[in-house]
Order: sequence, then structure tokens, then C-alpha cells
Amino acid sequence: MERICYRHLVGITHTEEQSKAEAGAVLVDDIDDQGNAIQRPGKLTDHFPSPYPNENAGRAANNGALPPDLSLIAKARDGGPDYLFALLCGYGRDPPAGMSLMEGQYFNPWFPGGALSMPQPIYDGHVDYTDGTPATIPQMAKDISEFLAWCGEPHADMKKMWAFNIFIALGILTFTTVTHKRYVWNYIKTQKIVYKGPGPMP
Repeated sequence: MERICYRHLVGITHTEEQSKAEAGAVLVDDIDDQGNAIQRPGKLTDHFPSPYPNENAGRAANNGALPPDLSLIAKARDGGPDYLFALLCGYGRDPPAGMSLMEGQYFNPWFPGGALSMPQPIYDGHVDYTDGTPATIPQMAKDISEFLAWCGEPHADMKKMWAFNIFIALGILTFTTVTHKRYVWNYIKTQKIVYKGPGPMP
């Protein structure tokens, strides 16, 4: 999730103290004042760390397929979070008759082509909910897909709020502009020109 920082979690899923604790639990590669490579505890401004040190390690862990950047995955796939939810719940089925899978591939009817290299990522009871919610695959898939949808556009709610206010302001501005224009041009448009010359008006 290359485009999400720990600071983005503040006020959304975590408090500021919780976000700092999450960031501090991760060691981040950095350079000190003398130019030496060091590892320091994470800060709120740090991005989420990659689970793989490099691209080749990511491919090796996923049967040659490079894992995509999940911070934009909900916007990069048709169906968005609905597709992600269906994909996460689509494991555990047998492939249809006549379909053969290569070694290291898994069948999922919601993936284009039906065969993908990513193993099933979640199982029943995979996490513990603090409020006692049963950790079923559909429940966890819903939470994951909604979180990834938020990651794709963290400021969507703020944009919608400002868009509502801006449209109201534009409506008021349009009304006042039209009213002022009619007030200014009303004298010119309604005046009557009377010809008082010695003869008929040419």
C-alpha cells in the first residue's frame, strides 16, 4: 500500500496515539545526518511498509505474479469493492470440468480466467474482533473491501462535503449575477426613443 501513510488512519480507524503505536512498531530504512543507512521506528508520515524487500521477492512469494499496489486496487478493478469482496469469498470451489490449473494456481470463479496465483488470504477465525463479531470469511472480506475502497480515495467524504457547499455557493452567485444583470440592463432595454424632428423619422 504505497500511497497510504499512518497519518491517514487518524480519525478514521485509529486515534492519533494508536496510529503512532502502529507506526512505531515498524522499522523504517532511513539515512542519518552523517549519511549512514539506519533503521528507525516509523512515524505518522511514513508509508505502509511493503511485505517484500523488492519486486523479485514479491514474485517469488506469489508464483511469479507481482502483487499489485493495494492502495488503488478498488479503483483499478471493475466493480471496485464488490469485485474484491466476491474474489475474497470465491476460494474453496472446484474448477469446472475440463479446466486444468497449473502448479501453484488456485481456482476462483470471480477472477478473469478463473485461475490466479494468489492463495486464499483469509480463513474463518483469522482475526479477533474486539467487539466479539464472528470472524467469518464474508465478514472479514467486507471489512477488507471497504477499507481498500477508502484507501483508493481517503478524502472522498471531504470532497463530497465541499462539492455540496460549492454548488450551493454557485447557485447563489448565479442568482445574484442574473439579478444584477437584469437591474443594470433594464433601463436600456425598456427606454422608449421618441423622435421629435421636423419631419418623419428617416
